[in-house]
Amino acid sequence: MGRYREADLSKLKRLSAADRPTKVSVSEFARPLEPAAAAALLRSLPDQLAARTLRDVIARTAAAHRAGRPVVLMLGGHVIKVGVSPCFIELLERGVLTHVAMNGAAAIHDVEIARMGRTSEDVEAHLQAGSFGMVDETGSFMNEVARVATRAGMGLGEAWGRALEEERSAHRDASLLARAWRGGVPATVHVALGTDTIHYDPGCDGAALGEASLRDFRVLAGTLAGARGAVVLNVGSAVLMPEVFLKALTVARNLGASLAGLTTVNFDQLQHYRPRVNVVERPTRAEGARGYSLTGHHEILLPLFCAGVLASLE
Repeated sequence: MGRYREADLSKLKRLSAADRPTKVSVSEFARPLEPAAAAALLRSLPDQLAARTLRDVIARTAAAHRAGRPVVLMLGGHVIKVGVSPCFIELLERGVLTHVAMNGAAAIHDVEIARMGRTSEDVEAHLQAGSFGMVDETGSFMNEVARVATRAGMGLGEAWGRALEEERSAHRDASLLARAWRGGVPATVHVALGTDTIHYDPGCDGAALGEASLRDFRVLAGTLAGARGAVVLNVGSAVLMPEVFLKALTVARNLGASLAGLTTVNFDQLQHYRPRVNVVERPTRAEGARGYSLTGHHEILLPLFCAGVLASLE
Protein backbone atom coordinates (compact mmCIF):
# COMPACT_ATOMS: atom_id res chain seq x y z
CA MET A 1 0.00 0.00 0.00
CA GLY A 2 1.18 3.52 -0.72
CA ARG A 3 1.45 6.19 1.90
CA TYR A 4 -1.34 8.34 0.47
CA ARG A 5 -5.06 7.92 0.89
CA GLU A 6 -7.01 6.70 -2.15
CA ALA A 7 -10.68 6.97 -3.05
CA ASP A 8 -12.46 3.65 -2.62
CA LEU A 9 -14.06 3.08 -6.02
CA SER A 10 -15.90 0.00 -4.78
CA LYS A 11 -18.21 2.32 -2.82
CA LEU A 12 -19.29 4.36 -5.84
CA LYS A 13 -23.04 4.59 -6.45
CA ARG A 14 -23.61 3.23 -9.93
CA LEU A 15 -26.69 3.38 -12.15
CA SER A 16 -27.99 1.59 -15.19
CA ALA A 17 -27.48 3.15 -18.60
CA ALA A 18 -31.20 2.65 -19.17
CA ASP A 19 -31.90 5.17 -16.40
CA ARG A 20 -29.45 7.82 -17.66
CA PRO A 21 -30.80 10.63 -19.85
CA THR A 22 -28.70 11.20 -22.98
CA LYS A 23 -28.49 13.95 -25.58
CA VAL A 24 -27.55 12.01 -28.72
CA SER A 25 -29.39 9.21 -30.52
CA VAL A 26 -28.25 7.13 -33.47
CA SER A 27 -31.52 8.11 -35.17
CA GLU A 28 -30.12 11.67 -35.39
CA PHE A 29 -26.91 10.63 -37.16
CA ALA A 30 -26.03 11.97 -40.60
CA ARG A 31 -27.12 10.37 -43.83
CA PRO A 32 -24.14 10.60 -46.19
CA LEU A 33 -24.49 13.23 -48.89
CA GLU A 34 -24.77 12.02 -52.47
CA PRO A 35 -21.40 12.55 -54.22
CA ALA A 36 -23.05 14.28 -57.18
CA ALA A 37 -24.73 16.77 -54.86
CA ALA A 38 -21.44 17.37 -53.06
CA ALA A 39 -19.65 17.92 -56.37
CA ALA A 40 -22.23 20.51 -57.42
CA LEU A 41 -22.00 22.30 -54.09
CA LEU A 42 -18.19 22.35 -54.19
CA ARG A 43 -18.24 23.75 -57.74
CA SER A 44 -20.52 26.54 -56.57
CA LEU A 45 -18.11 27.74 -53.88
CA PRO A 46 -15.74 30.64 -54.62
CA ASP A 47 -12.13 29.88 -55.43
CA GLN A 48 -10.96 31.66 -52.31
CA LEU A 49 -9.61 30.98 -48.81
CA ALA A 50 -11.22 28.03 -46.98
CA ALA A 51 -13.20 26.91 -50.04
CA ARG A 52 -9.94 26.56 -51.98
CA THR A 53 -8.35 24.76 -49.02
CA LEU A 54 -11.25 22.31 -48.82
CA ARG A 55 -10.91 21.51 -52.51
CA ASP A 56 -7.15 20.99 -52.10
CA VAL A 57 -7.64 18.65 -49.13
CA ILE A 58 -10.26 16.63 -51.00
CA ALA A 59 -8.02 16.38 -54.07
CA ARG A 60 -4.98 15.26 -52.06
CA THR A 61 -7.04 12.69 -50.16
CA ALA A 62 -8.42 11.23 -53.36
CA ALA A 63 -4.95 11.21 -54.92
CA ALA A 64 -3.50 9.36 -51.93
CA HIS A 65 -6.21 6.71 -52.25
CA ARG A 66 -5.61 6.28 -55.98
CA ALA A 67 -1.89 5.88 -55.33
CA GLY A 68 -2.48 3.25 -52.67
CA ARG A 69 -1.12 5.44 -49.88
CA PRO A 70 -2.44 5.45 -46.28
CA VAL A 71 -5.31 7.77 -45.31
CA VAL A 72 -5.40 7.99 -41.52
CA LEU A 73 -8.36 9.39 -39.58
CA MET A 74 -7.65 10.61 -36.03
CA LEU A 75 -10.62 11.82 -34.00
CA GLY A 76 -11.91 13.01 -30.66
CA GLY A 77 -15.17 12.27 -28.90
CA HIS A 78 -17.16 15.25 -30.20
CA VAL A 79 -16.96 13.89 -33.74
CA ILE A 80 -18.95 10.82 -32.70
CA LYS A 81 -21.44 12.86 -30.68
CA VAL A 82 -22.44 15.13 -33.57
CA GLY A 83 -23.39 12.13 -35.67
CA VAL A 84 -20.94 12.11 -38.59
CA SER A 85 -19.73 8.52 -38.14
CA PRO A 86 -21.81 7.28 -41.12
CA CYS A 87 -19.91 9.64 -43.44
CA PHE A 88 -16.54 8.29 -42.36
CA ILE A 89 -17.89 4.73 -42.41
CA GLU A 90 -18.70 5.27 -46.09
CA LEU A 91 -15.05 6.23 -46.71
CA LEU A 92 -14.03 3.16 -44.72
CA GLU A 93 -16.25 0.89 -46.78
CA ARG A 94 -14.88 2.36 -50.03
CA GLY A 95 -11.33 1.60 -48.92
CA VAL A 96 -10.34 5.25 -48.61
CA LEU A 97 -9.65 5.22 -44.88
CA THR A 98 -6.85 2.78 -44.06
CA HIS A 99 -6.52 3.47 -40.31
CA VAL A 100 -8.87 4.91 -37.69
CA ALA A 101 -7.25 6.26 -34.49
CA MET A 102 -9.21 7.79 -31.64
CA ASN A 103 -8.94 8.91 -28.04
CA GLY A 104 -10.73 7.20 -25.18
CA ALA A 105 -13.74 9.52 -25.23
CA ALA A 106 -14.42 8.77 -28.89
CA ALA A 107 -14.23 5.04 -28.16
CA ILE A 108 -16.72 5.36 -25.28
CA HIS A 109 -19.25 7.23 -27.42
CA ASP A 110 -18.72 4.79 -30.30
CA VAL A 111 -19.30 1.78 -28.02
CA GLU A 112 -22.40 3.33 -26.44
CA ILE A 113 -23.88 4.11 -29.84
CA ALA A 114 -23.21 0.53 -30.98
CA ARG A 115 -24.67 -1.11 -27.89
CA MET A 116 -27.46 1.26 -26.85
CA GLY A 117 -28.10 3.56 -29.80
CA ARG A 118 -27.55 6.66 -27.67
CA THR A 119 -24.77 8.47 -25.83
CA SER A 120 -23.64 11.80 -24.30
CA GLU A 121 -25.04 13.23 -21.09
CA ASP A 122 -25.52 16.60 -19.44
CA VAL A 123 -22.08 16.78 -17.82
CA GLU A 124 -22.76 19.87 -15.72
CA ALA A 125 -25.98 18.54 -14.21
CA HIS A 126 -24.64 15.04 -13.63
CA LEU A 127 -21.39 16.37 -12.15
CA GLN A 128 -23.35 18.30 -9.54
CA ALA A 129 -25.23 15.10 -8.69
CA GLY A 130 -22.05 13.01 -8.65
CA SER A 131 -23.46 10.75 -11.35
CA PHE A 132 -21.46 11.81 -14.42
CA GLY A 133 -20.40 8.65 -16.25
CA MET A 134 -21.50 6.38 -13.40
CA VAL A 135 -23.13 3.75 -15.60
CA ASP A 136 -22.43 0.08 -15.07
CA GLU A 137 -22.83 -1.25 -18.61
CA THR A 138 -20.23 0.87 -20.44
CA GLY A 139 -17.46 0.57 -17.87
CA SER A 140 -17.93 -3.14 -17.20
CA PHE A 141 -18.02 -4.02 -20.91
CA MET A 142 -15.04 -1.92 -21.99
CA ASN A 143 -12.85 -2.83 -19.02
CA GLU A 144 -13.55 -6.55 -19.34
CA VAL A 145 -12.68 -6.42 -23.04
CA ALA A 146 -9.48 -4.52 -22.21
CA ARG A 147 -8.43 -7.41 -19.98
CA VAL A 148 -9.25 -9.84 -22.79
CA ALA A 149 -7.14 -7.72 -25.15
CA THR A 150 -4.01 -8.07 -23.02
CA ARG A 151 -4.43 -11.82 -22.71
CA ALA A 152 -4.96 -12.13 -26.48
CA GLY A 153 -2.15 -9.76 -27.47
CA MET A 154 -4.56 -7.28 -29.05
CA GLY A 155 -4.87 -3.51 -28.97
CA LEU A 156 -7.87 -1.69 -27.53
CA GLY A 157 -9.36 -0.71 -30.87
CA GLU A 158 -9.14 -4.21 -32.29
CA ALA A 159 -10.54 -5.82 -29.13
CA TRP A 160 -13.46 -3.40 -28.68
CA GLY A 161 -14.39 -3.62 -32.35
CA ARG A 162 -14.30 -7.41 -32.30
CA ALA A 163 -16.38 -7.55 -29.12
CA LEU A 164 -19.08 -5.33 -30.61
CA GLU A 165 -19.28 -7.57 -33.65
CA GLU A 166 -19.23 -10.81 -31.69
CA GLU A 167 -22.03 -9.74 -29.36
CA ARG A 168 -23.94 -8.46 -32.41
CA SER A 169 -24.54 -5.06 -30.86
CA ALA A 170 -27.84 -3.66 -32.06
CA HIS A 171 -26.39 -0.55 -33.72
CA ARG A 172 -22.93 -1.82 -34.63
CA ASP A 173 -23.38 -0.68 -38.24
CA ALA A 174 -23.03 2.91 -36.94
CA SER A 175 -19.82 2.10 -35.04
CA LEU A 176 -16.43 2.99 -36.48
CA LEU A 177 -14.75 0.41 -34.24
CA ALA A 178 -17.07 -2.40 -35.29
CA ARG A 179 -16.98 -1.53 -38.99
CA ALA A 180 -13.18 -1.26 -38.96
CA TRP A 181 -12.92 -4.69 -37.35
CA ARG A 182 -15.39 -6.12 -39.87
CA GLY A 183 -13.40 -4.68 -42.77
CA GLY A 184 -9.95 -5.60 -41.47
CA VAL A 185 -8.93 -1.93 -41.16
CA PRO A 186 -6.64 -1.07 -38.23
CA ALA A 187 -8.47 0.84 -35.49
CA THR A 188 -6.48 2.08 -32.52
CA VAL A 189 -7.47 3.75 -29.26
CA HIS A 190 -5.04 6.01 -27.42
CA VAL A 191 -5.86 6.70 -23.78
CA ALA A 192 -4.45 8.77 -20.93
CA LEU A 193 -5.32 7.25 -17.55
CA GLY A 194 -7.82 9.30 -15.59
CA THR A 195 -9.30 11.09 -18.59
CA ASP A 196 -12.28 8.81 -19.27
CA THR A 197 -15.37 7.83 -17.28
CA ILE A 198 -14.61 4.10 -17.53
CA HIS A 199 -11.45 4.71 -15.50
CA TYR A 200 -13.43 5.06 -12.29
CA ASP A 201 -15.30 1.84 -12.86
CA PRO A 202 -14.27 -0.44 -9.95
CA GLY A 203 -13.27 -3.12 -12.45
CA CYS A 204 -10.87 -0.89 -14.37
CA ASP A 205 -7.42 -2.47 -14.78
CA GLY A 206 -4.89 0.26 -15.50
CA ALA A 207 -2.23 -2.25 -16.50
CA ALA A 208 -4.55 -3.81 -19.09
CA LEU A 209 -5.60 -0.43 -20.53
CA GLY A 210 -2.00 0.73 -20.65
CA GLU A 211 -0.63 -2.40 -22.30
CA ALA A 212 -3.37 -2.57 -24.93
CA SER A 213 -3.17 1.15 -25.72
CA LEU A 214 0.62 1.00 -25.97
CA ARG A 215 0.20 -1.79 -28.48
CA ASP A 216 -2.12 0.49 -30.43
CA PHE A 217 0.60 3.16 -30.39
CA ARG A 218 2.95 0.71 -32.09
CA VAL A 219 0.24 -0.18 -34.61
CA LEU A 220 -0.19 3.50 -35.49
CA ALA A 221 3.57 3.92 -35.82
CA GLY A 222 3.55 0.91 -38.14
CA THR A 223 0.91 2.52 -40.34
CA LEU A 224 2.92 5.75 -40.45
CA ALA A 225 5.86 3.82 -41.87
CA GLY A 226 4.02 4.52 -45.12
CA ALA A 227 3.89 8.29 -44.51
CA ARG A 228 5.30 9.15 -47.94
CA GLY A 229 2.38 10.52 -49.92
CA ALA A 230 -0.07 9.68 -47.14
CA VAL A 231 -2.88 11.82 -45.71
CA VAL A 232 -3.47 12.26 -41.98
CA LEU A 233 -6.73 13.87 -40.85
CA ASN A 234 -6.96 15.13 -37.27
CA VAL A 235 -10.61 15.80 -36.49
CA GLY A 236 -11.69 17.35 -33.22
CA SER A 237 -8.80 16.33 -30.97
CA ALA A 238 -7.00 19.31 -29.47
CA VAL A 239 -4.39 17.54 -27.35
CA LEU A 240 -4.19 13.76 -27.16
CA MET A 241 -4.19 12.68 -30.81
CA PRO A 242 -1.79 15.45 -31.95
CA GLU A 243 0.66 14.38 -29.23
CA VAL A 244 0.30 10.68 -30.05
CA PHE A 245 0.70 11.40 -33.77
CA LEU A 246 3.90 13.39 -33.29
CA LYS A 247 5.52 10.57 -31.30
CA ALA A 248 4.30 7.79 -33.60
CA LEU A 249 5.54 9.72 -36.63
CA THR A 250 8.92 10.16 -34.96
CA VAL A 251 9.15 6.40 -34.45
CA ALA A 252 8.24 5.81 -38.09
CA ARG A 253 10.80 8.37 -39.30
CA ASN A 254 13.51 6.88 -37.06
CA LEU A 255 12.83 3.48 -38.64
CA GLY A 256 13.25 4.90 -42.14
CA ALA A 257 9.92 6.39 -43.20
CA SER A 258 9.94 9.24 -45.71
CA LEU A 259 7.74 12.27 -45.04
CA ALA A 260 7.88 13.49 -48.65
CA GLY A 261 4.46 14.31 -50.03
CA LEU A 262 2.74 13.90 -46.67
CA THR A 263 -0.55 15.79 -46.28
CA THR A 264 -1.82 16.68 -42.83
CA VAL A 265 -5.13 18.35 -42.07
CA ASN A 266 -6.61 19.69 -38.84
CA PHE A 267 -10.40 19.95 -38.90
CA ASP A 268 -11.79 21.66 -35.83
CA GLN A 269 -14.39 24.13 -34.64
CA LEU A 270 -11.61 26.19 -33.06
CA GLN A 271 -7.94 25.97 -33.99
CA HIS A 272 -5.62 25.08 -31.09
CA TYR A 273 -1.87 25.21 -30.55
CA ARG A 274 -0.99 21.51 -30.53
CA PRO A 275 -2.84 20.52 -33.69
CA ARG A 276 -1.36 23.51 -35.48
CA VAL A 277 2.24 22.70 -34.58
CA ASN A 278 2.16 18.90 -34.15
CA VAL A 279 -0.11 18.05 -37.08
CA VAL A 280 -0.04 20.93 -39.55
CA GLU A 281 3.41 22.55 -39.26
CA ARG A 282 6.15 20.30 -37.85
CA PRO A 283 5.57 17.17 -39.97
CA THR A 284 5.27 18.96 -43.32
CA ARG A 285 8.76 20.32 -43.94
CA ALA A 286 9.72 17.58 -46.42
CA GLU A 287 9.51 17.94 -50.21
CA GLY A 288 5.94 18.04 -51.49
CA ALA A 289 4.42 17.89 -47.99
CA ARG A 290 1.57 20.22 -47.08
CA GLY A 291 -0.33 21.03 -43.91
CA TYR A 292 -3.84 22.50 -43.84
CA SER A 293 -6.24 23.87 -41.25
CA LEU A 294 -10.00 23.98 -41.75
CA THR A 295 -12.30 25.55 -39.18
CA GLY A 296 -16.02 24.84 -39.00
CA HIS A 297 -18.77 22.90 -37.31
CA HIS A 298 -18.07 19.17 -37.59
CA GLU A 299 -21.68 18.34 -38.39
CA ILE A 300 -21.58 20.57 -41.50
CA LEU A 301 -17.99 20.51 -42.74
CA LEU A 302 -17.20 16.80 -42.36
CA PRO A 303 -20.14 15.36 -44.37
CA LEU A 304 -19.22 17.75 -47.18
CA PHE A 305 -15.57 16.68 -47.06
CA CYS A 306 -16.42 12.96 -47.09
CA ALA A 307 -18.88 13.30 -49.96
CA GLY A 308 -16.41 15.49 -51.81
CA VAL A 309 -13.76 12.78 -51.64
CA LEU A 310 -16.18 10.20 -53.04
CA ALA A 311 -17.25 12.62 -55.76
CA SER A 312 -13.61 13.18 -56.71
CA LEU A 313 -13.04 9.43 -56.95
CA GLU A 314 -16.09 8.96 -59.17
